[in-house]
Amino acid sequence: MRILQLIRTKNLKKIMQDIRVDSYGIGIMLPKAGHYLVRLNAVSNISANILKQEMLSLGGDVAVSRGALTGSVKKTDCLLMGTLSQFNRLNGKLIAQPFGLNHLAESLRSSFTKFSREDFTLDAGGYRLNLGARTHIMGILNMTPDSFSGDGLLQWSAERVLEQAEQMACDGADIIDVGGESSRPGAKPVSLKEEIRRVIPVIKLLSKKIKVPVSVDTAKPQVAERALDNGAAIVNDITGLKDPKMAKAIARRKAAAVIMHMRGNPRSMQKNTVYVSLLDEVIEYLGERVERATAAGINPEKIIVDPGLGFAKTAEQNLEILNNLRDLKVLGRPILVGPSRKSFIGRLLKTAAQDRIFGTVAASVVAAGNGAKIIRAHDCLAVKQALRVGDGIKKS
Repeated sequence: MRILQLIRTKNLKKIMQDIRVDSYGIGIMLPKAGHYLVRLNAVSNISANILKQEMLSLGGDVAVSRGALTGSVKKTDCLLMGTLSQFNRLNGKLIAQPFGLNHLAESLRSSFTKFSREDFTLDAGGYRLNLGARTHIMGILNMTPDSFSGDGLLQWSAERVLEQAEQMACDGADIIDVGGESSRPGAKPVSLKEEIRRVIPVIKLLSKKIKVPVSVDTAKPQVAERALDNGAAIVNDITGLKDPKMAKAIARRKAAAVIMHMRGNPRSMQKNTVYVSLLDEVIEYLGERVERATAAGINPEKIIVDPGLGFAKTAEQNLEILNNLRDLKVLGRPILVGPSRKSFIGRLLKTAAQDRIFGTVAASVVAAGNGAKIIRAHDCLAVKQALRVGDGIKKS
């Protein structure tokens, strides 16, 4: 006897095939086997009660506040519980309902479609990365003197920087991310002129010499423009395209974008870590920024989302995000995570940044297992080997 916890549809299908279930029967039963929990925020009392009645009639249920049942509140959060089959049938019932429930039906349908997606392919310059085949690595190349992890390369010669980038690619980096302004907590800002001086010559050199796409880690549209014009194919913006000019610059050049969640700026962000509901607020923020990017003309298939570990997050909140990373799949975009050498790992291990490689590997494997498609890393070889094992286990 085996008791099977909630597992992926692909694995459920494999189990049924092993039992030699008829293929037609598998198609009917798969939606009945996968169980889902869906949280809705601030639903009207009337709509919440209708949802509960409809789900109960289908064999599912909806958890609502006590006040929604007694009528003492006007709005309530809801937790819908059911199988995919039950949610599909619920949608059919909600289409004809008033009180905005017909719009909720469409939102549910769209969210389930996005959540189940795995087949992401990223076109970056002349490269095509199949993010659905395995977990990819973004190697970190810091052209700064004050990186928190002690890996700033600003004083290195162009030849040494090129050698470092080539070694990272050899060690497994699928993307090289070049940054010229430190984003560690409390970091001082860098002028536009200085950031251009630090990163553009390097990007120009790497884009001609290495065989992987180059990304620029910047929040300045002018830097992004210069980088894209000199061979970069991806813009990694910690401010989530806060400056409207950034999205327009990326769209005009048909580049890819990493949209990250952060509050404030590196100097103030760790004073702004109080959330009512961390995952809900991160998802809402990223969803809004994705819509803004798409409206500006960025191809949605070239957008990546990053929950921003360490950016306006406490150590405990970073762990919460990693543990619930799969929730971000509702955005329908590939997820990038950057746990590499960060302070939450140091807090758990009580080690300096340079001694956090094993903690980074552990966090990277957990992130990949929970839905991350790209891991941003300093120690590419160690992370690559760990992810290869983790991906192998997951595929088995």
